[in-house]
Order: sequence, then C-alpha cells, then structure tokens
Amino acid sequence: MLRLNVSRKRALSVVKELDAFPKVVEDCKETTASGGGFSIMTFCIIMVLVLSEIEYYTSTELKFDYEVDTNFTRKIKINIDMTIAMRCAHIGADILDQTGQDVFSYGKLKEEPVYFELSPKQQEYLKFTQEVNDYLRQEYHALQDLMWRSDKPTFRGAMPPREVMKTGVPDACRVHGSLEVSKVAGNYHVTAGKSVPVIPKGHAHIAFMIEPSDYNFTHRIDHFSFGDPVTGVVYPLDGTLYVTDNNYHIFQYFIKVVPTEVRTYTNNVDTYQFAVTERNRSINHKEGSHGVPGIFVKYDLSALLIRVREEHKPYWQFLVRMCGIIGGVFCVSGMLQSLANFMYDALCCRLKVGKYGRQGSYDEAVKGLPPMSLPNEVAAAPLLNSAEERDAQDGFPLQNSGFR
Repeated sequence: MLRLNVSRKRALSVVKELDAFPKVVEDCKETTASGGGFSIMTFCIIMVLVLSEIEYYTSTELKFDYEVDTNFTRKIKINIDMTIAMRCAHIGADILDQTGQDVFSYGKLKEEPVYFELSPKQQEYLKFTQEVNDYLRQEYHALQDLMWRSDKPTFRGAMPPREVMKTGVPDACRVHGSLEVSKVAGNYHVTAGKSVPVIPKGHAHIAFMIEPSDYNFTHRIDHFSFGDPVTGVVYPLDGTLYVTDNNYHIFQYFIKVVPTEVRTYTNNVDTYQFAVTERNRSINHKEGSHGVPGIFVKYDLSALLIRVREEHKPYWQFLVRMCGIIGGVFCVSGMLQSLANFMYDALCCRLKVGKYGRQGSYDEAVKGLPPMSLPNEVAAAPLLNSAEERDAQDGFPLQNSGFR
C-alpha cells in the first residue's frame, strides 16, 4: 500500500512538471491602465471576428459538378412570350430542328392580336425588367452569386394586363406558349407568311400576298426560357426590345443551352441555363446584304450537364478558425502591448520623465512611507587613535610598557 501511494505521488509530480499552463500568484501580477485598454480592444476585435465567422458559416454555398449528359431521349420545353409589330395574319412562328421533324408535331403557339404600344403600367414593368437584367449583367459575373440560393431574394413576374383597352384594329401580334422539342439543335423563327409543310420534310412560308410596307419586325420579348421556370434563374432575353424603321431587317439570337440539375433546400428541378449572342442587320441585296427578314433564335445544346447542390460549410472548420482567431488575436495584442511598453520606457528613460526623472531630497523620497519601513538612525562611534584605547574599550586596562 505504501509503494502504491509513493508511485502515485511520483506520477502526480511528473504530471505537474508537464504543466504547460503555469499559474502565477496574484501578488506577483501587476495591472496597468494601458493593459486594460489593450484588453478591452482585444475583446472587441474577437467579438466582431467571432460574429462574422458565425454569419459566414451559417450561410450556404453552391457546389457545381460537371459531367457528360447521357440522357438523349429527354424532351425540351421552350417557353415563348413575344410581341411582333405585325398582324397575326402576316406572320408565321414555328421551330425547325436537325431531325427534320414536322413542325406541327411540336405543338402550336397561340397568336393573339394586341397593340404594340404599352400602357403606362406595362411600360413601368418593362423598364423595371430591363433595369434588373442590366444590373445582373453588370454586377454578377458568376451565376453562383445569385442563382438558386435559399436566402437570396428573387424576381419573378409577368407583363400586367392593359388598364384601358384601346380602340381600333390591333397593330401587333403576341406569340406565346410552350413547345416540346427534341434534344438537338434547332431554330425558332418568326417571319412573314404562314408556314406550310413541304414533302418530304421541312416547311415553307408563303408570303406572296403581303405587301413590302407590311413588313415590320420590331419586336419585344417578354419571356424566353428553356425547361420549367425556376425561381432565381436569370433569363437574359426577358425585357428585350428592338425597334427598326427598315421593313427588311433580320434579327438573330444565337443561344448556347446547358442542361442543369438543381438540388437545393428550396429547389429540386431540372432546368436549363443559356447564354445569348445577338446580331441584327438590314437586308439590301444590291449592297450584298442577303437573307430573309424576320426573327431567328438559333439554339444548340451543350454535351455537359451541370449539377448544382447547396451545402453548409463543415463545422469542424468553424472550430479550427475560431481557435485560430482567439489565439492569434491574443498573441498579437500581447506583442503589441509589450512593444508599446518598451517604447514608452525607452522614451521616458531618454527624456528623464515619469518614474525615470531625477530623485528629490531624502524627505521627498520617504514622504508618505510608513514609519516602520524607515531605517533607524545610529550614532557614529568615535574614532580610536591607538591600540591601547581600543583595548581599554574592550575591557583591558591600560598598562605602561616601560623598563625599570
């Protein structure tokens, strides 16, 4: 039993020797006003950094994975809502893709006679849509900064109805609806004349009864997208408005479509992203500018598939960063305080100010000290000139050392 107690004491002493956090007696600590100021500043900095880290790690981030799209049989939905400054009887809108399939098998868009000029409320909505798209194109160059985040406000709406109906014959045609097309490159176009099928495949637009003065492909795109509409997706063509004074004018939009699977906390859909390149010109056969007047939207699908996942940042990284912040701020503040004290002492010593100033008289130095801490005055002993006097003081009588 005694050996067990001795071994425990030895083990405890070894553990004490390994203590990396030695304790300092309170009587040996010295507190100063400068140290208190540095401590307050240090705690404030730590609090601000901790709050920022908490806000950073409570937010989510998007993960993008890229892979080859192997789903070849999937159909693509094209959502269209655009207005052309021509009568519905003078235009034809349809799609022709690389498969050469009959255009009428994809579905049919609705044609509605309307007035191209917008009401004040509709103009306000169009201007707002254009400002939103311009802002997004200028400020957000990466899609992950805006798209599909569960904590981001999103814009989604539709053209409001006209407040007061105008009188007279409508001068424009609104083409809207959805088409189910094959997953290949295609061409959506609006041109003069109704389309008729051509054997063995394809179609043609018959426009021989339309006067050249009836041509006017001034148009407005209220909405154009692929797949099911998703909250948070930016559609580049929304709010597009082109006005032309030339009857023979061609507008071309080249679109690159990328299939995208979204798996976030608020969305679980399959959609499509796309980028647009625009080009338009006047047709003049005499000057070598050939073509067919109309609106042509040529789209092509990418072979890559993008998977979007919304994830929280790992909390072990949060703990590591918190330890680094607290320890780093304490170490840096301690070094800064030591440097400040060193510079202060060096300056005071150089200028002989503060505690390094010249000492006053003894009375000024001991002023305010308790009596017990002052030394007692001792009378100075008289000087002894001879050895006999010193012996007499020690108790030996003086003797004459002469000879008889």
